[in-house]
Amino acid sequence: GESSALAHLHSYIWEKNLAKSYKQTRNSLTGCENSTKFSPWLANGSLSPRKICVELKKYENEQGAADAGYWIIFELLWRDFFKFTALKYGARLFYGRGLKSNPYDWKHDLQQFEAWRTGTTGVPFVDANMREFMNTGWMSNRGRQNVASFLTKDLSIDWRYGAVWFESILIDHDVCSNYGNWVYVAGIGNDPRENRHFNMIKQAFDYDSSGEFVRTWCPELARLPNEYIHTPWLAPSHILKDAAVELGVNYPRPIIVVPQWNQQSQNWRTSLQNQHHTQQRGIDFYFKKPEKRH
Repeated sequence: GESSALAHLHSYIWEKNLAKSYKQTRNSLTGCENSTKFSPWLANGSLSPRKICVELKKYENEQGAADAGYWIIFELLWRDFFKFTALKYGARLFYGRGLKSNPYDWKHDLQQFEAWRTGTTGVPFVDANMREFMNTGWMSNRGRQNVASFLTKDLSIDWRYGAVWFESILIDHDVCSNYGNWVYVAGIGNDPRENRHFNMIKQAFDYDSSGEFVRTWCPELARLPNEYIHTPWLAPSHILKDAAVELGVNYPRPIIVVPQWNQQSQNWRTSLQNQHHTQQRGIDFYFKKPEKRH
C-alpha cells in the first residue's frame, strides 16, 4: 500500500542515492536495484508520478545533483504518453490492427506461442526473460521490448496473445502502458518504423555479455562458454558435449533463426578473440520489408 510505496521511494532516492545511477542501470537485467521498481505501486494507485517528481526535484536541489532524476521522469512521461494514447484511441488500442487503418493478418500458431510463453523457444535471451517473468511476475523494460518484438516481428504472432499473457502475470500491470507498449513494438502503434525488428542476439550480447542472466534462468546452458551462451545452435558438437547440452533433449532447438543473429554472433566471437568488445551501436535493429497483409 501507500506506506510501503513511500518507504521504498524514500529509500531509493535518499538512503541509497540510486536516482543518480539510474541512467546507467536501467537496462540491466540482473539485480534488485537496477530499476526503480516504482511501477507496482504506480499501477495500483498507491504512489503518484507527481510525488515521485517532487521528491526527485527536491533531491536534485538539496544534493546539487542536477538532472539526477531526468531519466526517471522521462519514463514517467512515457507512462503519461500511453495514457493519453488510450484516451485518444479508446477501444482501438485493443484491435488486431492497433492504431493503424489497414488490417494485419497475424498468425495464431499456438505451438509457437506456448514455446514463447513457457520460455522454451530455443533462443536463450528470450527464454531467460520469459522464465523470469513466469516465476516472478516481473521483467525488465529491456526484456519486455525484446520478447514482444520476438513474438510479433520474428514469429508474426498476434500481439494480443502476448498482451493478455502479460496482463495475467505482471505485478505492475497497467492497461494503458501494457497495451500501448505492445502495439508500439508490434509496429501498429505510434512508432512510424513498423518494420523495425529488435536484433535479439545483438541485444543479448550487449546487455548480458557475461551470460549471467541466461545462466540464472536457463541453468541447463550454464556450462557453455560466453561466445556461445546466446547462440547454442552455433556451438561445435564438442563444445555442446563438454557443456552437457544436447539440443532437442535438455534444451530445445530454436523455433526460428534469423540470418542477422548468426552474423551478430560471429561479430561477437571475433571481438572476444581480439579482446575488445564494445556495444556496436547502430545495429540494435534490422528492418525487413513488411509482408503484404490482407
